[in-house]
Parts: sequence; C-alpha cells; structure tokens
Amino acid sequence: MRVLFSQTFTFHDVGRLRHEVAERAGSCGLHGVRLDDFVLAVHESVVNAVEHAGGHGRLRLWTVDGVIRAETSDRGAGIPEPYVDGDKQASGQACTGRGLYLIRRLCDAADLLTGPEGTRVLLTMRLPRGADLPVRRGMRRIRVVAPGDGHSGHFTA
Repeated sequence: MRVLFSQTFTFHDVGRLRHEVAERAGSCGLHGVRLDDFVLAVHESVVNAVEHAGGHGRLRLWTVDGVIRAETSDRGAGIPEPYVDGDKQASGQACTGRGLYLIRRLCDAADLLTGPEGTRVLLTMRLPRGADLPVRRGMRRIRVVAPGDGHSGHFTA
C-alpha cells in the first residue's frame, strides 16, 4: 500500500483537495475520462461531508494492488435511509440529491458505511496495468573484498 495523502478538511479546503486528488491520481497513471470521473466522485463525497455532516471530515488517498482508493469520513448523523441506496436519480427539478447517485456511477466501486456516528465513503478505481508499482531500476554491480591473500575473499555481483 502506498499512501498518497491523508488530511482533514473543511469547506475552505474543497477546491484545493479537488486539485490535489487530480494531481496525485494522475501521477499514479489514471488519465482521461477515468481521472475526471474519479476526481468528481471524490469531490462529491467531500462536498457531502461538508454540507451534511457538520462542515468537516477526513480524506485519505492511497494505491494498492492495481487500484487507487479514496476514503472520505465524517462524524455526522449518517445518511438518511432513502438516500443510502443511491440508485434513484434526482429529478431534473431537484437542487440536491445527485451526489451519491454520481459517486456510484463514476467509480469502479463505491462502498458506504453510515450510521449515527458518521459516514465512511470508500471509492475505488482500477489503475492502468502496473501504474501503482514503484519504478524498478536495474541492479548495480558491487564488489566486496575481504582481507586475505589477494585472491580469496573477492566477490562480484
């Protein structure tokens, strides 16, 4: 697992976090429409925490096993039951109610844990093959010499 960042946020951090997520996810190999979708989904989860859970929360971003994950958590009162399903699209006349619907459709996986002590939204997006692996460099040649008669104790790898 490679942690990209973990930090608390408030209303004042929303725009900066959106740019941070885009930069970090992009540096992991996510690009194009998939990058845009992931950034929008994370943004929606952060905005939901700010608007509906007391104005603050925590965002964590990491890669593991070929995916990038974002976890938004808050200490709000939980998501009301009619919204938890998230399969119903808000009407064209509604001013709110699209966040969870979008989140579930933009990512490869979206998991919600919610209750009276808060909500945790875990978003997952597959990365292009091998994108989250550290860059491996070629082996270096080393020479180890032990004291001796000059011939024994030499080792080259």
